[in-house]
Amino acid sequence: MNGNGPAIRAQGLRRTYGSTRALDGLDMTVARGSVHAVLGPNGSGKTTLVRTLATLLRVREGRAEVAGFDVTDRPRDVRRRIGLLGQHAAVDEELSGRQNLELFGRLYHLGGRRAAARADELLERFGIADTGRRAVGTYSGGMRRRLDLAASLIVEPEVLFLDEPTTGLDPRGRTEVWESVRSLVGGGTTVLLTTQYLEEADQLADRISVLDHGRVIAEGTSDQLKAELGGDRIDVVVRDAGQLAGVAELLAGITGDAAGVETDTDTRRISAPVADRMSALNRLVRSLHDHGVEAEDVSVRRPTLDEVFMHLTGDMKEEVPQ
Repeated sequence: MNGNGPAIRAQGLRRTYGSTRALDGLDMTVARGSVHAVLGPNGSGKTTLVRTLATLLRVREGRAEVAGFDVTDRPRDVRRRIGLLGQHAAVDEELSGRQNLELFGRLYHLGGRRAAARADELLERFGIADTGRRAVGTYSGGMRRRLDLAASLIVEPEVLFLDEPTTGLDPRGRTEVWESVRSLVGGGTTVLLTTQYLEEADQLADRISVLDHGRVIAEGTSDQLKAELGGDRIDVVVRDAGQLAGVAELLAGITGDAAGVETDTDTRRISAPVADRMSALNRLVRSLHDHGVEAEDVSVRRPTLDEVFMHLTGDMKEEVPQ
């Protein structure tokens, strides 16, 4: 095993289901000790990729390594070094949190004493030690997800696969899971994350891969992907929706890019990419004043990851990444 190489390396992965290509020559490299997020519309290949890397699906074409081991030639070595947290809870609601973790420890052949000690370690680590003897059915969503995460770490994996770990959680529960993931990565664990929340990728990921039709169509840091949309954007929210068209024309004249101007009638917002943020902002404020336009808000911002995703995959609203 090469301890200095990437945590995950996939080369030319292909897999079909009937006439559908779930993976189509996919290449990906994930650095050790990082969070690598995978985004894409439904059917883009995310789940197939995770299941292949976790040795739950056999490689049909191409090759993949996880923690330095080939997933085809040495699947047992891979399994000893990974953890997997799926979309649905894997714990027993009638057992206590501690009993669940002890059960997972015994399933991994830790032995009674070691399983009990590991359960106590993980309950403390994830801030649920005081609830460890309560039935899981009484836990909040965030607590239950943290217990799921703890269960996936029984064997202290080098690589952890998180498949939509915060689906269905409220903002507080989501934040609790985020803090746990950051703690794991700080301890050296590599995380491959699929998520339907673009904010989650923005918050956690060191790098992001965007999948579509089984291929990586874009990859980079969040800032690098946002820069593909042309840097900063300027937003105007008008008081009178009847002035939207006129303000759109003003903004097009300032930016020189009529095609880049976007209008949202529901929020009375006009948005456009700008190259020189301060110059464009000053010109726009003067133009709005000269034309008697009342603006509720004028601001300059970076593009959001949502906008990047829409730009790359074509339809953010119809196909939520998961």
